[in-house]
Amino acid sequence: MRYRNAVIATAFLATPVAAMAQPISGLYVGAGAGLHAPINPNITPYGRGYGTGRLELNEDYGFNSNLAVGYGIGNGFRFEIEGDFARSGVNQLRGPFPTASSGTVRTWGVMANAVFDLDVGSPWVYPYLGIGAGYQWTRLNPLTSVANGGGFASATSAQNGAPAGQAIIGASFPIPNMPGLSVTADYRFMDILGGAKYDGVVVNDGAASSSVLKMHNQFNNDVVVGIRYAFNTPAPPSAAPVPVAAPAPAPARSYLVFFDWDKAALTDRAKAIVKEAADNSTRVQVTRIEVNGYTDTSGKPQYNQGLSVRRAKAVAGELVKDGVPQNVIDIQGFGETHLLVATGPGVREPQNRRVEIIIR
Repeated sequence: MRYRNAVIATAFLATPVAAMAQPISGLYVGAGAGLHAPINPNITPYGRGYGTGRLELNEDYGFNSNLAVGYGIGNGFRFEIEGDFARSGVNQLRGPFPTASSGTVRTWGVMANAVFDLDVGSPWVYPYLGIGAGYQWTRLNPLTSVANGGGFASATSAQNGAPAGQAIIGASFPIPNMPGLSVTADYRFMDILGGAKYDGVVVNDGAASSSVLKMHNQFNNDVVVGIRYAFNTPAPPSAAPVPVAAPAPAPARSYLVFFDWDKAALTDRAKAIVKEAADNSTRVQVTRIEVNGYTDTSGKPQYNQGLSVRRAKAVAGELVKDGVPQNVIDIQGFGETHLLVATGPGVREPQNRRVEIIIR
């Protein structure tokens, strides 16, 4: 029986990590293994005694494994080269008459994958989608079939290759307090294109002759659990020390206002901080107030420069609204320079999306 795809669902429990994981930027390596569930492929035989029409190769569940080396460009996209291996047993070559079969089907090859990590706002899980293309070799090692009651037997021990494609859906789970290290779990559907032929021998009523088995498309379902390490993952920022209470503290002279990603609008919390800075500016001698805007590294530098200026202007406007004279305010935008938390390019770091108010 032919069918296209199987729905496989897996549930996972995870523990929150210490800091928000970021999309991969730079080199990474990964490895995995799991369940191999092939869909029984059709075979067209050529040889005396097979009769006409297609046969069906019934395969058991088996196992799979893979190794991958890849590179993430920091915006969610990553590209990798993967080597894989899968093995399953054979229990029957189903045709016009019943047979007992034995042997294994082994496949291995190289795939080039393009994967996109989805940022769903959770610090402990990153879903991903991917597609891949490459080349796979198949070995029938050996495939033997004997008709029930005797009179017919066949044997094939050969290998051949064909182009292949695959689709990937999965998720990674960053391991707490181990930057760059994640557990991965994914489902893969692979299609090895048909047309490869495998030479063998057929014995019919005691007479031996050569035979050929033509393999049609091989559809494989694989569930893979693995481990992945990204080399360029920054360590989470250390926690700020708890301030010690002191009697009658002097008004603060520096304030940080944070922004949502790609936004210059002030949140209610941000407005409260600006109001505090405005109120405290009346309690100290002020010569000028610097309003400096910054961004993270997730956009283009030119765009980030403009965004940092818009953020600084939004804060300056709120200060004026809260009673600070316009002529004492200096506005500057520094783009993605002077990062509060050091990151690589293309990283969404919330603490770098800020405006600093400095009272001089």
